[in-house]
Amino acid sequence: MDLIRHLQCFVAVAEERHFGRAAELLGMAQPPLSQRIQRLERELGVRLFDRTSRQVSITAAGTMLLEDARLLLARAEALATTARRIRDGESGLLRAALPPDTAGETIAAILAAFRQHHPGVRLELHELSTAEQLARFASRELDAGLVRHPCDIAGLELGPVLHSELGVLLPREAPAAALDEVPLAALTGYGLVLFPRAEAPALHDDVLNTCARGGYTPAAVRHGRGPGFVRGLVLSADAVAFAPRDSASADGPGPHADIVWRPLAGAPLAWRHSVAWPQGRGDAAVGAFAEATTRALWSTAAVTADVPARPLRLRPAAEYWL
Repeated sequence: MDLIRHLQCFVAVAEERHFGRAAELLGMAQPPLSQRIQRLERELGVRLFDRTSRQVSITAAGTMLLEDARLLLARAEALATTARRIRDGESGLLRAALPPDTAGETIAAILAAFRQHHPGVRLELHELSTAEQLARFASRELDAGLVRHPCDIAGLELGPVLHSELGVLLPREAPAAALDEVPLAALTGYGLVLFPRAEAPALHDDVLNTCARGGYTPAAVRHGRGPGFVRGLVLSADAVAFAPRDSASADGPGPHADIVWRPLAGAPLAWRHSVAWPQGRGDAAVGAFAEATTRALWSTAAVTADVPARPLRLRPAAEYWL
């Protein structure tokens, strides 16, 4: 039995005291309305109305149940309204993730833009690597995230793929620091600080393969995630690290004055990233996060659009497009 619809019929007849007027109000014929009332009476085990050829009057039992019926209908309407707001991205919870090395300026821009357009949605933001995001997508514990390519995107939908050119962070006294552009081969003898392979295996291997093709085989590979830890290793471990242009703030006075950022000759390395979400679950809130994240990267991280706009597939080397 459709309890809500039956209660709507009950309340309409109780308020109109007339089956014909109640049926007109409900947009239905009178016989089906009478049948619904009779079925509700059978289900509840009480008589709701006394009927004569001239009038309809509510019984004592009907009077006692009427207020509860109105309350249930109000709660049902509130439930439907909340569901519509969640569906339309106006309220609820969005579980999203960003890579651990996302710049603070970028995170602030994402949060500000998302709050502005969807103030009723609580954004639960996590710091997760691409591999961690893919695992949470698979277990349905994540609604959207910023992933780096190449990665396995089976079962995911993607926003625009953005390209962030990488340069090199190196000690200021390093000979290569005097160059306007640094060839990979000029880094010979230095170790490399790189994210742990488990975070993005294909991308980790692709970086090392690109280095080898460019004539640079790191003396040692050390793993680091946070910018502070990476910079500390660059200063103390005779190592370099690859980073996007927004890390260039290290080149100048301040706590990291001993580190400089230089572009790589020929731009051989780049991060390619996009917002991802499970197929078929891209509601308005997910769309708002994707737009806010893309805009924030454009404005704070010196990204460019990657082309051609065709689906990404996991490849063993540096070829991202099929």
